[in-house]
Amino acid sequence: MFKRTYSLRTRIAVVFVLLLLAIQGTVYVVITGAIHASSRATVNQDLTIGQRVFDRTLRANADRLLQSASVITADFAFRAALASGDVNTVRSALENHGDRVHADVVAVIGLDGKLEAETHAPSPTFAHLAFPKLVGRAARDGRATALDMIDGRLYEVVAVPVKAPLPIGWVVMGFHVDDAGATDRASLVGLDVSFLGLDAKSKWTLLASSMRLSDRAQFAEALGSVAAMPGQSTLVTMGGDDYGTKAIALPTDGRPIVVVLQRSMHDAMAPLRHLQSTLLVIALIGVAISIVGSVFTARSVAEPIRSLTRFARQIGGGDYSAVMPVARHGEVGELAKAFSRMRDGIAERERQISRLAYEDTLTGLPNRARFNEAVEAALVEAEITGRSLSIMMMDLDRFKYVNDTLGHHIGDLLLREVAARFSRVLCTEGDVIARLGGDEFATLLPSDDLESAHRQAGALLHALEKPILIEAQIIDVSVSIGLVSYPQDGASLYTLMRRADVAMYAAKRKNAGVAVYDARDDQHNPERLSLMGELRYAVEHDQLMLYYQPKVDLSSGQVSYVEALLRWEHPERGIVSPDEFIPFAEQTGYIKLLSRWVVNKALEQCAAWRAEGIELDVSINVSARDLINADLPNTFATLLEKHKVQPEWIWVEITESAVMDDPLHAMDTLDQLYVMGLRLSIDDFGTGYSSLAYLKKMPVHEIKIDKSFVMGMTDDGDDETIVRSTIALGHSLGLKVVAEGVETRSALERLKLLNCDLAQGYFVSRPLAAGRLADWLRGWKEQQGAQRPAAEVGAPDSGLAETVVS
Repeated sequence: MFKRTYSLRTRIAVVFVLLLLAIQGTVYVVITGAIHASSRATVNQDLTIGQRVFDRTLRANADRLLQSASVITADFAFRAALASGDVNTVRSALENHGDRVHADVVAVIGLDGKLEAETHAPSPTFAHLAFPKLVGRAARDGRATALDMIDGRLYEVVAVPVKAPLPIGWVVMGFHVDDAGATDRASLVGLDVSFLGLDAKSKWTLLASSMRLSDRAQFAEALGSVAAMPGQSTLVTMGGDDYGTKAIALPTDGRPIVVVLQRSMHDAMAPLRHLQSTLLVIALIGVAISIVGSVFTARSVAEPIRSLTRFARQIGGGDYSAVMPVARHGEVGELAKAFSRMRDGIAERERQISRLAYEDTLTGLPNRARFNEAVEAALVEAEITGRSLSIMMMDLDRFKYVNDTLGHHIGDLLLREVAARFSRVLCTEGDVIARLGGDEFATLLPSDDLESAHRQAGALLHALEKPILIEAQIIDVSVSIGLVSYPQDGASLYTLMRRADVAMYAAKRKNAGVAVYDARDDQHNPERLSLMGELRYAVEHDQLMLYYQPKVDLSSGQVSYVEALLRWEHPERGIVSPDEFIPFAEQTGYIKLLSRWVVNKALEQCAAWRAEGIELDVSINVSARDLINADLPNTFATLLEKHKVQPEWIWVEITESAVMDDPLHAMDTLDQLYVMGLRLSIDDFGTGYSSLAYLKKMPVHEIKIDKSFVMGMTDDGDDETIVRSTIALGHSLGLKVVAEGVETRSALERLKLLNCDLAQGYFVSRPLAAGRLADWLRGWKEQQGAQRPAAEVGAPDSGLAETVVS
């Protein structure tokens, strides 16, 4: 009900009705006011006319009295009787004439002002009045008229002289003005007539009136206030009704006497009251008609709007197939057309937004949001059916280099081609491949177990083996793939995606192409997080140590080079393999501080050996994160100066993959180190992706053949071929060649025949602490000529496996 009260239709109807009510009310009030004003004017006019009529009736009565009195004074017998003092005859004549004109007072006043004879006397006091003022005026004017109160009663009297031929007396004749007389006059003037006189207490007393006896008591006080203002028309309220009144002062020889003419406003408005009632009825009929009309008008206006509102709600709910309900001309029709255009525009924009929200605009593949929804749906279905599903996270290798070298335009075209190749491989129904952003892709295999997913990953790797030609540029690109499966590796979208990411970065670090999730690679593993805190403590409290592995010159048998290798002997965990904490330090950015610690300790030890006369060059490994760190040259310069170490005593070892992660920044860092005089070495040569063109450009002094080739060279002809080719390549470029992983005499002898420069491995010596290395050097020199100078120290120590700070 409350909602309907505030509907547009209701408000329109209410406004119309209120407006009409206001107009009708205003008209009614104005007309009523006009009626009242007209009635007042009519009453005032009636009072004015009534005053004139009353004056005429007053004069007419006076003339009638004068005429009657003149008849008496003209009677010869009367004059003779008066002159002779015949009182009885005089009294008889007065009675006859008085009865004839119905006079209430008839008297004769002598020349001495005393009453000579009278008849119809109203009271005993009448004989003592003698009307001196009236007689005086009659003597002066020949006759006189007046109104006087006699014993509280009002009389209209006249005085006429009796001449014989000189005045011998005066005849006084009068009429009692009573209620009947007032009523007669009221009938003549058409107004109520009331006579009031001022008594001895100066209080107005009602003497005679045409009003009903029942009304006189409540009107007496109001009439008295009117009588006090003679000559003015006033409006007074008497008995709950308004009266127009006018007081007229009357000629009198005694106390003031006024006559009050009055007219009831209610009576005056009686002829117009019918008009007023008619107007009220017309107004009510108009209001009723306006209510009906306004309801229909409001409905005709509001109903299309309500239809448009329903239409808009359907659009708001996503139903763009709704039919426009309004088909009319005018403003509402234009509004309906505008709504229709709005619907079409919103539908089109929503399609665009949906496409932008769920589709990668560059490749046309689903984006991260769409992929996440697909994974969530697949997880629900897999939980119901009990089937497995797999997710692959893929990241292009060296894509940043393509962008930096060839530009983002080529990079975008490359991403499109990669997406097209992936889409051709993953064509099974239900498979979803998406671009998550940058050069990162993801694949959902909703019906594949881990083994099937591994085969699919191999197919994706194979799809990128063929070089890509873009605008006359041949681009060789590969991909690192991280693989997880449900439910083995997680049951939620977040867990599976995060672990696929971990596996992908593990594949990238190991150059393995594909890696299945392994908890040991997960930096968010609680044990790994605890290990990180302990590593910080170990660095800050100098609990790490460096071991040094000698490199023997195969041509002279001398040892002039050692490689610094990081070791952590944990007080509770024992020996912690660098493979466990170095990648984690790289991922968290802590590798920068760790590398500075290693460089500082290695330079400090190098300076100590030189001070003792032990001339050893020290090799230090730096990671890919270090290589793109602009502060690395400054770090070396600062520490070289601190320990007074010559730059040529220090060899900086880097991996091929570290250079290829960001070739531009890596080459810039290498150039700065080279200019400083440091020696540069490529570690694990042959396992990365570097090309000969890059090898030629890099300012290096040495390459180290990866131990995987050296350890297998005596049993695998291919490995020996790789070793021989690498040695020849290095020498042709003027570089020293070092063989890692020498664990047998046969491998050592074979390297001598292949003209390798230096050998390093457990057959020569395992990594040693700095103090033990000095003893080992002395023993080595003593056994230089022996067949197996290091046989007693050549046994591998699995607890101290070689690693690098990488």
